[in-house]
Amino acid sequence: MGENLIISTEPATGEELWRGKAGNVDETVDRARRAWPAWAAQPLAKRIELVRRFSNEVLNEQDAFAQLIARETGKPMWEARTEVEAVIAKVEISIRAYAERTGQRKLDSALQGSAAVRHKPHGIMAVLGPYNFPAHLPNGHVLPALIAGNAVILKPSEKTPATGEFLMKLFNRAGISAAIVQVLHGGPEEGKALVAHPGVDGVLFTGSAQAGIAINRKLATNPGKIVALEMGGNNPIVLWDTPKIHDATNLIVQSAFTTAGQRCTAARRLIVKASMFDEVMADLKSTTDRIIIGAPFDEPAPFMGPVIDSNAADQLTEAFLYLLSNGGKPITHMRRPRKGLPFVTPGIIDTTDMAERPDVELFGPLLQVIRVDDFDEAIAEANNTRFGLSASLIGGNPQEYNRFWANIRAGIVNWNRPTNGASSSAPFGGVGLSGNHRPAAFYAADYCAYPVTSTEMEQPRSSLGVGFRDA
Repeated sequence: MGENLIISTEPATGEELWRGKAGNVDETVDRARRAWPAWAAQPLAKRIELVRRFSNEVLNEQDAFAQLIARETGKPMWEARTEVEAVIAKVEISIRAYAERTGQRKLDSALQGSAAVRHKPHGIMAVLGPYNFPAHLPNGHVLPALIAGNAVILKPSEKTPATGEFLMKLFNRAGISAAIVQVLHGGPEEGKALVAHPGVDGVLFTGSAQAGIAINRKLATNPGKIVALEMGGNNPIVLWDTPKIHDATNLIVQSAFTTAGQRCTAARRLIVKASMFDEVMADLKSTTDRIIIGAPFDEPAPFMGPVIDSNAADQLTEAFLYLLSNGGKPITHMRRPRKGLPFVTPGIIDTTDMAERPDVELFGPLLQVIRVDDFDEAIAEANNTRFGLSASLIGGNPQEYNRFWANIRAGIVNWNRPTNGASSSAPFGGVGLSGNHRPAAFYAADYCAYPVTSTEMEQPRSSLGVGFRDA
């Protein structure tokens, strides 16, 4: 297992960026287990000081880090920069979240002693990172886990190993030992071995529903291992009465096509009031046609880069053809503009007349449009999915938004805002196939430590009451 070679290539150019061997799971876990007790015994203030040093290390490497992310993911440089900024901002957010979500409490009672609630770390946390935000999303697990006193093993996506390695080196450079935060390179085999390893106390996963369900199934008989799953969505935007059509279409483009549609919160389905369909589609098509698609460092800067690899691009174009051949009507055709490279143009397709719309996460710039006549039908169509991550209502009035909020099944519900771009200062997670009720972001502190309740007296004191003969 340890001899597998992993090669990362730049999606925008096809050139090799990084190569390395898959790591040894047993050795990595063993190293973490030996180092963990000393880390957990450090005062919280010391751990906080070290993660603050980490933010300074990221700051010092800001440009190099952003360039690496842009090259390895293909995302535009402006977007890679915002990802690095999010990594830095996450430090203070995680410190605040730990204090707020896992604060100590003490209750005093003279006769009963005192009662206390404190938190303990789980131990060794495995973080399985995705390729779309290969620094920001794993970092959102690594930081809260470290602050709580856990050791962390990051297995980055095999598609973005260089970014994962760079992130871990910055933690090490800040003074957190290479046994407490480690990178384990590997593919699905290493991921499975890490998840199942008896020395791992928690699994924090971001990725596809298919992989998340496999983890859930694998650990179903082991309730002692904490599992947090963040698994993407088939997210709806409902467009209702509004005079601001152009603003609405800008929000739709932002939701569906930012990061080339490779966000778990990206809009996959646009549910539109039938009477607005023609006007909205004309504006949406014209805005979409103006999108600049290009490599990360192109001038003028592109809005959208390639998808992660040719396999992903092939799956998207095949999905577009499938929808076409099963009753979908094209509004904007998905094309492959650069031979041999995974660039795709945004595809928009009217799937209203399809007998069965597949309820899958098509992870790229592919938007399905569904026409409906009334608001209840719009909500029912929005909920017509096993996923439940993100949903937006654009337009409508406050009463309609209240109905939408109350009836929609999603962990993120927005009004006149995109489906994506969630705040790190709020919880982030979904229902159904989107997660297992362990929201990340601000609430990640909840699954990085467990509460311990104590009643305490300095001297033993007790008396026995009913049911004893006199001495």
